[in-house]
Amino acid sequence: MIDFYALTSPNVQKIFIMLEECELPYKTKLIDVWKGDQFSAEFTNLNPLQKIPAIVDSDGPGGTPYTVIESGAILLYLAEKTGKFIPHDPVRRYDTLQWLIVQVANVGPMLGQLVHFSRYAPAGQDYANTRYRTQVNKLFDIYEQRLKNSAYVAGSDYTIADIAAYPWLRNVELLAVDLGRRPRVKAWIDKIAAREAVGRAYAKIGTIKSVRDTATDDAKDRFFGRGKYAQL
Repeated sequence: MIDFYALTSPNVQKIFIMLEECELPYKTKLIDVWKGDQFSAEFTNLNPLQKIPAIVDSDGPGGTPYTVIESGAILLYLAEKTGKFIPHDPVRRYDTLQWLIVQVANVGPMLGQLVHFSRYAPAGQDYANTRYRTQVNKLFDIYEQRLKNSAYVAGSDYTIADIAAYPWLRNVELLAVDLGRRPRVKAWIDKIAAREAVGRAYAKIGTIKSVRDTATDDAKDRFFGRGKYAQL
């Protein structure tokens, strides 16, 4: 059994999809980051970064419990545990790992910062908004070009590179990204959305409630590390 520490962010959505795709038994343990659950001593001991997702696999390497943090590492761990969604051919494997890292190092940070500065930062963030929107549009163009000659992100097969990118790139309305000039990205989003496991994952995600919309200013400050929680 896998204990899955989760809420609803794109990085968490990746793991919901992977667990459903691999048909692994798991138990969801909600960590409401908007009320500070991640700062508890128990969770901090599990993940010193105080972030979700995280998993604890009761049947880890050698049959002993094992904790994995960071969504990219969790995807890789689950792929290797099950032998699914990661190629065994060395070239195709490294293609997959490269594009997994593209998501972790570029897509998540750039799209996340755009959402932060456009939704949660005070007024007067023109520089940040312009910078991150430019980076986000560049990334969508890169994926459009990549999918020009490839059915999926890493090649001909659906892999953890797709699972990693999908929850971020599907948020075109939130990001105000124009898919009209990126038809291959749109087709890829539609193709993945039609997968049964992805449908099951989002059905579960849709039932999760948090206090995000009613979070106090203090809770938001603590979550974002600002105000009295800033470390200067």
